[in-house]
Amino acid sequence: MKVENQYRNKRSGTGIWVCLVCMLLFPGSGTWSWGQDAQWRGPDRNGKYPDRGLLQEWPEEGPGLVLKKTGLGMGYSTPVMVDGMIYIGGARDSLDYLIKMDLQGNIIWETAYGHIWKNTYPESRNTPTIEDGRIYIEGGMGTVACIDAASGAVLWSVNTHERFEGEFHRWGMAESLVVTGNGVISTPVGSRTAVVALDKTDGSLLWQTESVGGARSYVSPVLINHNGREMILVISSEDLIAVDPENGHVIWTFDIVSGHAPRGSRNNTVTPLYHDGCVFVTSGYDVDALMICLSEDGTEPSLKWSDGTLDVHHGGVVLVDGYLYGANWINNGTGNWVCQEWETGKVMYEEEWHNKGSIIYADGRLYLYEEKRGHVGLVEPTPEGFNLISSFRVEEGTGPHWAHPAIYDKKLFIRHGEVLLVYDIAE
Repeated sequence: MKVENQYRNKRSGTGIWVCLVCMLLFPGSGTWSWGQDAQWRGPDRNGKYPDRGLLQEWPEEGPGLVLKKTGLGMGYSTPVMVDGMIYIGGARDSLDYLIKMDLQGNIIWETAYGHIWKNTYPESRNTPTIEDGRIYIEGGMGTVACIDAASGAVLWSVNTHERFEGEFHRWGMAESLVVTGNGVISTPVGSRTAVVALDKTDGSLLWQTESVGGARSYVSPVLINHNGREMILVISSEDLIAVDPENGHVIWTFDIVSGHAPRGSRNNTVTPLYHDGCVFVTSGYDVDALMICLSEDGTEPSLKWSDGTLDVHHGGVVLVDGYLYGANWINNGTGNWVCQEWETGKVMYEEEWHNKGSIIYADGRLYLYEEKRGHVGLVEPTPEGFNLISSFRVEEGTGPHWAHPAIYDKKLFIRHGEVLLVYDIAE
């Protein structure tokens, strides 16, 4: 039986040579990504994009639109761009498609790679991960596919949900895959396993973890480096899980539900955010957000603080200069924007601005994309208050504005349903 905040320590230390290599290649502590060319929520999966020289305020009508592409198929997945080429998912009929196009909107190829989620909200929802000319993406029913970026050919595919007898949560698969040195990480949580690693070259099984219970959530895993020790952080319907990427050993699990969640409430969509030895976990639905700190060697997690203000529904969270920013959940159709101190959990502000939504950061500004009517805001990240600099509204496309924005080559990518909009935000 689980008890509140209890961890389960599975092993004590990785190989010394691995730690030495990590300390040499990745000094200090932080997230890292084995050199992916593009992936979910930026290079480190933390919502922060490295572009500089961006507009610090926009014209009244918004930044200049350089591309509007329609007919992409319905979806909530974020587009990515590599070498001037855009990759974006879309659902058509019963299939998930990946589309490659140039910045003029010319389609290079379209590839069906798996079946869409068959029940409510069947739209495509997984962002591709691209590395060395290969694309890794998961379909709504659990098919992990490797696609050649040049030709669009499917090089291999494995349905990890079926093969490893995963347990569906309420809305299917919504994880964007992470890759390690030689593996693609998928999380078919269930009675057989929690996390598996597939060989990047052929899809064969490298390792699988033991089962830790629960069902899969909608959280994309993240690879972190804690004091020279690498870990994959995964969230199931019940736990934050730390896994050794070399061999699949479960280092520890931490109960994120008991004592923090109203009965039956656990949305779990937000990738955990790691910084300076601690992990921030937020789950929506009036569930307390948790700040979980790790021991020096990374084998023991403990709760530092919890607070219910920044209970993010699905829009992610960013950390800027010691403060967390994101939108909370009041109900499924309403939420406010929050700033909270990382170290203490002190709430600096909670302000209403249209509705909740998604958030990213680049070059001294927060980018907000409100989910109900499509307002896009440029906000100064300051704990002094919600300081909106500029805004405009997305009126193209259909359905909820749930796709997270992205920034590549000084361009802002906004996806709304079947439409992609690209704005020039260079100063």
